[in-house]
Amino acid sequence: MAISRWRSVGSIDGPHRATVKDIEELNDVFSAAFTDRYRRDGLSGVRVPYLNPVIWRYAIEDAADGALLWRDERGAIAAFNMVHQSGTEGWMGPLAVRADQQGHGLGKDVVGKGVAWLRGRGAKVIGLETMPRTMDNIGFYSRLGFVPGHLTVTLSYDAYRHESGVELLSRMSGPAREDAITACLALVGTVSPGSDFSREIALTAELQLGDTLLMYEKGTLVGFALYHTAPLVEGRTRDELRVLKLVLADETRFASFAKGIANQARQSGVRRVSFRMQGEYSAAYAQAIGMGMHVRWTDLRMSLDGPVGRVSATGMALSNWEI
Repeated sequence: MAISRWRSVGSIDGPHRATVKDIEELNDVFSAAFTDRYRRDGLSGVRVPYLNPVIWRYAIEDAADGALLWRDERGAIAAFNMVHQSGTEGWMGPLAVRADQQGHGLGKDVVGKGVAWLRGRGAKVIGLETMPRTMDNIGFYSRLGFVPGHLTVTLSYDAYRHESGVELLSRMSGPAREDAITACLALVGTVSPGSDFSREIALTAELQLGDTLLMYEKGTLVGFALYHTAPLVEGRTRDELRVLKLVLADETRFASFAKGIANQARQSGVRRVSFRMQGEYSAAYAQAIGMGMHVRWTDLRMSLDGPVGRVSATGMALSNWEI
């Protein structure tokens, strides 16, 4: 969660469902909140830019009824929480509360309503990510029952040409595409039982944000990666392929698949690939560093009911808890 500096204006009403009509105002609150968060962490020269409106649309439509916002007595957005569910996996982000509303219980309500929304829909995993250097955020979430787990390390890798047998979902015919999506769901069910990324796959295609890359072995799907190439920041050009979800039947195949993804990045006209690597996948992390990937950022993953560990002894499932 982040905060911004506004003058207090009184009572708060919500949650209401956010819509695409709220994107401009959400961007105002988002930018001010996270800029102020960096300032209070000693990084006074950092200004957080606006997100690309189509990324906001993805966040809102992916969250659906979980796209929550609170308004003050003037009708301005005082807080928001984008709450996402992928089967039994649930997470919150981005979320923010304006500075003038801090200290009155709104932050607790914002998180609590998100947790209640996920629990009411059967989520077994409920979590979020926060900046690991921000002690007050970690303390706040800890008091609400969240427990720190592994770091999520953002790694980047230059795009380059590489011979690869991977396939793009968008290039498949209708029936073959449906079969591939079904196979993705089955693979996720094996590696991370209860998770379901089919909605994110469909929404990414619908909004033309990116695609899904598929890896087959002897006709059997052994891995897939959902990615976006649309720029995160408003007004920027495409320069990065961001992997949001990556599932492999065998973690040892990560380096091979990563090279195929780097090849797709080159073909897409972007300069690099980024992966959000959860810390429990130490073997894949070692492969990534051995390939020459660079560490760019870290986030602390926090979950209710204790840290979320891997289920499959051999497979891996990378899942973004940030847009």
